[in-house]
Parts: sequence; C-alpha cells; structure tokens
Amino acid sequence: MKKKKIILGMSGGVDSSVCAYLLKQEGYEVIGVFMQNWDNFLNNDFLGHIKNEDKQCNIFKDFSDVKMVGKKLGIKVYKIDFIKKYWDDVFKYTINEYTKAETPNPDILCNKYIKFGSFLEYAKKKFNCDLIAMGHYAKTIEKDGKKYLALAKDEEKDQTYFLCWINQEQLNSCIFPLANYKKSEVREIAKKAGLENYDKTESTGICFIGERKFKSFLQNYIRPKKGKIIDILTKKQIGNHEGIMYFTIGQNKNLNLGGNSEKYYVCKKEKEKNILYVVDEKNKEKYLSSQKCLIKDFNWINNEYPASKNVLIRFRHRQKLIKGKITILKNKIMKLEYEKTLSLASGQFAVLYQDNICLGGGIIKKVL
Repeated sequence: MKKKKIILGMSGGVDSSVCAYLLKQEGYEVIGVFMQNWDNFLNNDFLGHIKNEDKQCNIFKDFSDVKMVGKKLGIKVYKIDFIKKYWDDVFKYTINEYTKAETPNPDILCNKYIKFGSFLEYAKKKFNCDLIAMGHYAKTIEKDGKKYLALAKDEEKDQTYFLCWINQEQLNSCIFPLANYKKSEVREIAKKAGLENYDKTESTGICFIGERKFKSFLQNYIRPKKGKIIDILTKKQIGNHEGIMYFTIGQNKNLNLGGNSEKYYVCKKEKEKNILYVVDEKNKEKYLSSQKCLIKDFNWINNEYPASKNVLIRFRHRQKLIKGKITILKNKIMKLEYEKTLSLASGQFAVLYQDNICLGGGIIKKVL
C-alpha cells in the first residue's frame, strides 16, 4: 500500500519534533514545514522585548532545530512565510480589540486562520498531502461517522481551548500525534531518539511572537492615552494610567499605585471616559465575580447543538473545567450560567465541553 503523506507543522520545539518521530515510526511519509509568521522589523516590534532569549521566538534558532530534527529522522523540511497573512487575519483584529478595551485571544485566531487555514491550504496545494499534523495536546475521536475534538491525555497541557474556532473540515484534515502522551513522556521519547532539543524550553507568550512586556509591546501599535484610576467604592481618584487598553480585568500588578496600603485589582474599564476602576482586596469578589455572561460568535465545531444544556466550561487555558448551562437566544447570542468565577472580561473566549468533547467556543459579549 502507498504510504500516507503527512505534512507536519514544525516549530523547532520538542513537541512537533516528537510528532515527526512518532509519525515516521508509524510508517507515514512525513514532510516538515516551518512557519514564519512574525518579523520584528517588518511589524514595527521594537518595544517590550524581554532579555531572556528562552522566552522569545528566535526564528533562526528554531528553524535550525527543525533542520537538525529533519536530518536526524531523514525527513525533508521546508520554510514558509505567512507574515502578511498573520498580520491581516490575526494581529490586526487583536490590536483593534485592544483599542476597544476588549481582551482578545490571538492564539485562537492563529489556529483557525493560520495553522489550520493558510498552512492547510498550502500543504494540500504544494504537496497534495493526505493529512496535516500538529504538535497540539489534543485528541480526535470518531462517533457515528463524525470526527470530534476531545481532551488530550495530558489535561495539564491540553490545548483544545485554543482549537475551539476550527471547523469540521479542518478537523477532518488533521491528526494530533501527541493525543495520548504526557509532556514528560514526550521529552523522554525525544531523549531516547537522540533529538538534541529534548530539553528545550517551551515558548511562552503570544503565538509566533513570544513573551513581551505587555504594555510596552502594545505601545508599538496603540498610542498612550492618559486617564484617571478611580477607587470604585470611594469614587476618589487614586492614580493615573496611560491607557485602559494596557490593562486587563483582575490585574493587580503594574498599576503604579505606590503609597497605597491596599492591594488593588482592575474591576472595570470605562472606554468613553477613559477611566480605569479598581477595587481593594477585601471587596474584590463582590466586583470581580460573575455567574452569567452573554456569548457571541460561537463556533460549533461539529455544526450541531448538544442534546443537553448542561456543559462544562473553560474561560482560560489550563483553568479547571467548571459546570454551566447554556441558553440559546436570538441573533446567535448565547446566555451562559456558571459557577462563581472571578475576573471575566468581554473579548475573552468561553469554550464548552461535554463528555470530554470540545463543542466549540465563542467570545464573551458582556459579563452580567
């Protein structure tokens, strides 16, 4: 039988490298493709860099590691540039949302439009492949002739949260070789296989960009706009800010409120008046907790509503799943009721699950 051809997205990290090894072991024809989606110079990314190189995406080092793995395993590797696509489809939206004082998630958009969008299209067109593969910690299962996205074995590393906006066609075109492995097992496999990057530090921060000093990074693209910081209880001004878009709900660091004995948390952003409201520690639950919100732009991965309204919810990657209930309203808006949760903000994603299956995700329109 002819070997199935799989195009693997390779980053130079241990996860995608072990994917290449596992797929070769299973007898697939494997071709690795490294994506460059960001360029500091072209994208005016000069402010906010962190000195620790391990926390930044180093294109030259990462592609060098991809070539090292390719040589070791005997697979061809290529490099593709999606810098403009990433800017147009992911980053412009992200900056626009921050400008509106929202809290977007670029990693979710990156999966939908780049890794499972432009990359999939490129892989099919250039290589006429059977499937693509990614190093995500996620699983697919088949039920009644349909493919579903499910939680990975390593729930600590599970990345289905970031995959909530992919569709059925994208899911059918992809496999996740790490579905049944824990991260510790992946590193051990890499070590035994003689892959030099077996202990490489994980990249952190924004997808394909790396970790940045958030406020300084955004100042590359959004001009500061000074305003007041007001204690929501006393209504008194206790400080100044340079732009509410640089802060997130629940944030308690870098508020520049020196001289105050209390620890404060961001609890509200009033865009029209450019006011940042904060609350002290003892009152934070009253002003930061919620049990209801409205969701917009929900993506049902399998194009079907669940039989039961009872779901499990994740509002952040690695957050424990919490119990909730959905109600479908008019104009594709969904009401979500859930266990008391702190620091939710409009623009964040809510991702729903049932029986370990990821149903999809949508954007928080309003916290009630």
